[in-house]
Amino acid sequence: MSQLDRVRSPIRVVLLAGFGGLLVLLAFAGLDTLEVVREIEQNNNAIRQEFLDRNRTLNEIRSSLYLSGTYLRDYLLDPDVGQAESHKTALERTRSTMDAALNAYARRIRGNERAPFEKLQHDLAEYWTALSPVLTWTPQERRARGDAFLRAEVYPRRASMLNVADQIGDVNERQLNAGDRRLADLFDAFRRRVRITVLATMAVGVVLAAVSMSHTLRLEREAHARFVEIEHARQELRDLSARLVETQEIERRAISRELHDEVGQTLSAIVVELSNFSAALPPTAGPALRGHVDIVRKLVENTMGVVRNMALLLRPSMLDDIGLVPALRWQAREVSRRTGVRVDIATGPLPDELPDEHKTCIYRVVQEALHNCARHADAHVCRITLSHENGELLLAVQDDGKGFDRTERGLGLLGIQERVERLHGRFEVNSVPGKGTLLTVALPLAVPVAQSA
Repeated sequence: MSQLDRVRSPIRVVLLAGFGGLLVLLAFAGLDTLEVVREIEQNNNAIRQEFLDRNRTLNEIRSSLYLSGTYLRDYLLDPDVGQAESHKTALERTRSTMDAALNAYARRIRGNERAPFEKLQHDLAEYWTALSPVLTWTPQERRARGDAFLRAEVYPRRASMLNVADQIGDVNERQLNAGDRRLADLFDAFRRRVRITVLATMAVGVVLAAVSMSHTLRLEREAHARFVEIEHARQELRDLSARLVETQEIERRAISRELHDEVGQTLSAIVVELSNFSAALPPTAGPALRGHVDIVRKLVENTMGVVRNMALLLRPSMLDDIGLVPALRWQAREVSRRTGVRVDIATGPLPDELPDEHKTCIYRVVQEALHNCARHADAHVCRITLSHENGELLLAVQDDGKGFDRTERGLGLLGIQERVERLHGRFEVNSVPGKGTLLTVALPLAVPVAQSA
């Protein structure tokens, strides 16, 4: 495991544990909230349903009690014997309904309702006991004694039992209020649990955020330091590349001058001496000797041409002596002569004096572009345009070759780009496969200089 992996591993564990714990806490809080809400809802429904059932049963008892009085009155006061019997049957059916309601209510009774409910049961039992003899009266007895019995026995008893039923209803309502209070207690407990959960979640979130922010800031500082180091290294590489190119140009200039001054002059002297030697040969010298001298002289002359071309390719003296444009024209003629590619040069008004590094950059860019054009592009015509506009030296090299994919740049183009960027210039290559290539360079001139027509 690398050192970077050893540093990353505990950080990942801490972040995973922190975020995982926060998610687990949020999930627990959500599930707990749902469970508490479900419990509250169930309790509320149970309390409401129990109240409704008990209230409905109590209303049945009240209704049966009212009906019993009505049926008993009709039974006692109705002169028709048949109708009286039907009222008696309805009275007995009402009693059965009341008994069923009492039994149903007894199953739901609570401790604080037992006393009034037992009193209600006792009063109802006495009520029905008091009504039992009346059900055996003859029609004459019902007419004679019925009204008095209703006033003396039925109506007071019924009012008393209804009062007891109202008391039970009050108790039932108090039970409902107690249930509401239990729900309120549940809501209070729920709010406390939610508050604790939220505070715990916020605390964990704040700690996790602080740790993450601290780690992020540290990573940002480290990344910035690495970026500064990388940028410093890139600048050092650019400076090194610039020094290497400068050293290369100096070395090329020195070799070119050595070839021109030393080797070239020596070869020229050899040619002169060979000419003198040939002229000094006696007439008796055979043609074979003179032929050998001529062959040697031609070899030396060819070698002089090769040395001169090598010197010009390394660093054409005309670039230093007579300027950039003649050097470019010589280079164009040499490329046309060697490869057969027609090279046209068009120049606009240029400054009288150009910085040496600008001249060298333009010359090397054109040299590399013509090399690519002749070797890779299979071009027939190449046009070079050089001008000066708005304080910039503008160069364009365009050919009619086969083009290439711009994402696949070779070392030559990368070298051109480095040269141009070192002089704070712009370099672009536009090429479409099958439609040629356009290379453009813009070099800013640090000091504005006068232009010559």
